[in-house]
Amino acid sequence: MAEYPNIAVNMISTPGPAVCVREVASRMEGRPVVFVHGNVSSSLFFFPLMSRLPHHVRPIAVDLRGFGGTDTAPVDASRGLRDFADDVWATIDALGLEQVDLVGWSMGGGVVMQMTIDRPAAVTSLTLLNPVSPFGFGGTTGLDGALVAPDGAGSGGGTANADFVRALDDTDESDGPTSPLTILRKFYVAPGWDGEDEALYLRSMLSTSIGDDNYPGDSVPSETWPGVAPGRRGVLNTMSPTFLDLSGIVDISPRPPILWIRGEADQIVSDSSIFDLAQLGALGAIPGYPGIDRVPPQPMIGQTRSVLDAYQSSGGQYEEVVLPDVGHSPHIEATDDVLAALLRHLGV
Repeated sequence: MAEYPNIAVNMISTPGPAVCVREVASRMEGRPVVFVHGNVSSSLFFFPLMSRLPHHVRPIAVDLRGFGGTDTAPVDASRGLRDFADDVWATIDALGLEQVDLVGWSMGGGVVMQMTIDRPAAVTSLTLLNPVSPFGFGGTTGLDGALVAPDGAGSGGGTANADFVRALDDTDESDGPTSPLTILRKFYVAPGWDGEDEALYLRSMLSTSIGDDNYPGDSVPSETWPGVAPGRRGVLNTMSPTFLDLSGIVDISPRPPILWIRGEADQIVSDSSIFDLAQLGALGAIPGYPGIDRVPPQPMIGQTRSVLDAYQSSGGQYEEVVLPDVGHSPHIEATDDVLAALLRHLGV
């Protein structure tokens, strides 16, 4: 495993939870680039990319509430991803930074989009790594993110695999079929990943706070297949389409340039995501599936491209970089490729 002895860890006081920030100790000045991680992870996933940035760039990786070293605090999912976005902005303010470049991975991609919607003038550039769709995760159809059911059935806290949640809660380090280590190896990355820093990433995943107020969140019954709809608390409900719609980024001003990097072999954020219950139903893995005409898999990539195309048509600028044979985590699978694209985007 690679060693990262040069990482400085600080707890930042905010009006909400105390936030854990990790920086490269020798680069506490320079152009600030803020990294926001995804679900069931933490800022540790950014260490390889942070360590390769040039010395005039200041990488700042933030742990979201309930992940990594940041305090656990209830997540109000009825606000979409705004609890997370507010925490990161509060941290940036506490650090005295007026403008930042934002990099968000997976759920963190949605967080940085929300941050940009809220304070576009403070964002110099935006980089999205395999981001969640602007219309959330599960329960939508079409490029405009139309709800399959009014209650968002098929999304939210009730869609999590109970065995995986239990394994997180038990800090299971085994290679069992639904263990965090197995999920990391099978779905966070594509086949062929070299396994570098695997123990670090497993520790990151196991830092996830479990419960209705955190991961995965609560749920309510639904009359629509698959019989579960989002509650109003916890992580997965923040990405339910009943609460999350980031298409408003099209209308912001000013419009910072956007870089969209994605692994072509991603099985998590995909037009055929193996974590979308509609896709699992179409594959016969969940009984009672009413058919693709009634509950189609969510076109996650198509939805993101549709919103970014509209952003560009409205005067913004975006670039899409697709990495073949790379999965959900391009920053650890193809670090040098991501670094090159990011530096080009930053113009440094």
